[in-house]
Order: sequence, then structure tokens, then C-alpha cells
Amino acid sequence: MFTGIVEEVGEVRAVRQGARSAALSIGAKTVLSGLKIGDSVAVDGVCLTVTGKDAGGFTADVMHETLDRSTLGRLVPGSPVDLERAMAADGRFGGHIVSGHIDGVGTILSTRRDDNAVWYTVQAGPKVLRYVVEKGSVAIDGASLTVASVERDRFSISMIPHTAAVTALGKKGPGDLVNLEADIIGKYVEKLLEPREDVPQEGGITLSFLAENGF
Repeated sequence: MFTGIVEEVGEVRAVRQGARSAALSIGAKTVLSGLKIGDSVAVDGVCLTVTGKDAGGFTADVMHETLDRSTLGRLVPGSPVDLERAMAADGRFGGHIVSGHIDGVGTILSTRRDDNAVWYTVQAGPKVLRYVVEKGSVAIDGASLTVASVERDRFSISMIPHTAAVTALGKKGPGDLVNLEADIIGKYVEKLLEPREDVPQEGGITLSFLAENGF
């Protein structure tokens, strides 16, 4: 689990392409502290498992499914990436619940300055937008951000100067692709409200049904 508070911007050192997979070597500093093989690191919002570590960075494998659903397949040596280690149990929860499992890829349509902030408008598909709500949370390239507005095929966020300065996302602009993860809470609520064959539908949601499902 992650919080969406990016710890540093790393740089891709090398990409080794497999038949339908890839292995990334990423230069980093801050996230190396306490990092062990087998730990999880969010790379542009995608949860990857550390397979190797040296004084200047770490390596991670990327499977075919991840390449299909994210922007990681477009990374090249020199690409900047947002990095965050998995949340420590005794850490502060500064962002929102981020799983590192990408819902889809969006396209930055426009940016505009608003005094000290920058507005980003991102186009996204219906499978992502169904979970994006105004004043809710969304992770863009792993950065936890508050949704300012939602339209039929896009949403907008307003980014503070600090976030823009400490993320790779802050350097992106119109036409750039970004990884999107909607708030996981909405997905669980939707799943629990789906009709089930083993629950009588004529009675709707009952106290016993809620109790059986942990409420």
C-alpha cells in the first residue's frame, strides 16, 4: 500500500526488453534507505517488486499485464519517474489509499497556471472516470491529487507548487500519457452493491446482509 506522496524523482538507467516483459534499472537515492530485495516501490504509480539493489539504484521486473495497462512500456534510459516506497505501518497517511494497481492510462489535454497553482486537465476512459468524483482523490503517476472537476471524458486537478517541484508529473504537459488509479474505496462499494445470486433480491440490502459482509 502507498499514500501517493512521492518521495523522489528517479531516473531510468536501463531497460532490458523481454519477449513480452521488461526489466527496469532505476537510479535513486532516497527510496534506497532501508530498501530490501522483495520490497515494493511505486514507479510512476505502478507497484513493482525490487529484484536487485546497488549503491545507485534498484532493479525491478515488469510483466506483460503491467506493460499493457501502464506507461512503463514507454520508458527509456533517462526517463524521470516518480518513486515511493510502500507505506510503513507507523508512518503518516499524508495522501490517500493507493494500491499501485493502475486502472488505466490518461492523456494530459491542457495545463494552465492559476496564480501559484497549475491546473491539469486529463482525458480518461469511462472505466476510470466512473470512480472519479469531484473533491475525491486520484493518483496520477503515483501522486495523490484532489479532483477539482469531472466532465464526460475528462477531469481536472489543481497542483500546488511543491507537488510540481518534487514530481516528474510536474514537468509533463499536453499530449503526455499518465498512469491513473482511482480511489479503491469506490470499487469495493460498487462490488458489494452488485446483485448476488445467493442474496434474495426482493428484500434489497438487509441488516443480515450487511453483517455477513463485515458491516
